Amino acid sequence: MSGNKKRLKDLSFLQRIYIPEIVKGLNQTLQSMFQPSFTMEYPEVKFEPPASYRGRPVLVQEEAGSERCVACGLCSRVCPALAIEVQAAETESEKERYPEKFEINMLRCIFCGLCEEVCPEEAIIMSKDYELAFTNREDAIYDKSKLHVPVDSVQDRINFLRQAK
Repeated sequence: MSGNKKRLKDLSFLQRIYIPEIVKGLNQTLQSMFQPSFTMEYPEVKFEPPASYRGRPVLVQEEAGSERCVACGLCSRVCPALAIEVQAAETESEKERYPEKFEINMLRCIFCGLCEEVCPEEAIIMSKDYELAFTNREDAIYDKSKLHVPVDSVQDRINFLRQAK
């Protein structure tokens, strides 16, 4: 018999007519209308992101022109969007392997940064690049030539990652 009981909410008269809540909402709106707004005039003034910003993923290239990537494939395995494709090749040097093919489909990439976290060599880094525009799908597939950046240009991100660990 307890299932048949009515459940009444204990609302006051003012709460039942909703006028105080409407006044609170209008008050919040009026306060935000007269606060100074912050607008960045984008094409003329560029946003300078902090070191923690996760932009376009890039491959770090050493000063000597060698790449850090050892083609372990961890980045492609951890990518939730399946955006990274790595094919390894053997080499005679001390590194043993290098990526013969390294591609990132930027239409699939969700900028999660998991590839950066799992990389044992700090070879793939999330850069500060945020301007990505493509006219066709083929332009959105970045190969090694589009992904390589010198280590100096991403040094602040590398320092941030080392401090975070």
